Amino acid sequence: MTDATGRPRTVLVLGGGSDIGLAITHALVARSARGVILAARDTGRLDVPATALRSAGAAVETIEFDAELVDTHEQVVAHAFERARALTGDVDIAILAFGLIDEAPILEETPASAGHVAMVNFAGVVSSGLAVAQQMAAQGYGTIVVLSSLAGQRARPSLLPYAAAKAGVDAFADGLDEALLGTGVRVMTVRPGWVRSRMTEHRRSAPFATSPERVASDVLRGLDRGARVVWSPGVMRLVGAIVHYLPRPLFRLLLGSR
Repeated sequence: MTDATGRPRTVLVLGGGSDIGLAITHALVARSARGVILAARDTGRLDVPATALRSAGAAVETIEFDAELVDTHEQVVAHAFERARALTGDVDIAILAFGLIDEAPILEETPASAGHVAMVNFAGVVSSGLAVAQQMAAQGYGTIVVLSSLAGQRARPSLLPYAAAKAGVDAFADGLDEALLGTGVRVMTVRPGWVRSRMTEHRRSAPFATSPERVASDVLRGLDRGARVVWSPGVMRLVGAIVHYLPRPLFRLLLGSR
């Protein structure tokens, strides 16, 4: 439940080990949040971030959540909301921060690997996002923060399953926000560029690279102004438009392909 200033007190993070998700959560705790539910497939890996959040003044619980097991999401999310109410109250903000990235030429991918990436990044968001939306609609308010990516603006062969999934996430988040009109619940889509994190530590950096903390700062500003879409850093809005509308021959040239 929000505090007297309207700021969130309770946060649910699906993908509780995500560097960006944790950076947003720490920023919210630094403001006023006092209850955090971290959900991830391997709860043992949540011990360190949970301890850090407790040191920052939050009450923290960890629960199991596997993005690929879509049949379990309704039950897992319901359990998360129950634990949150017992901790500090209704969930004010839910952050969908999980994901996989697999950079390889698409024709060298195995179908199973490509399908796995798509399942986690898209189907997992649809299933868990809808479960969160239904819980928040029942309580009458809340904000769902969905982490998408600049990559979803136009897919390239080396990131095809990931980028295609993020394009689907954008469409789902936009439609879900419309569906929630009048319920007191809103959806905010976050589109970062290249972020220095554990997910990208073995990949070559890209122009306008940013940090999880910068993304968190941009997200909080977006929450304050009621934004539906947040680009991080802000220049990514222009980059995204250019990439999306660039003629195909120029796009191929940009990628260095023939």
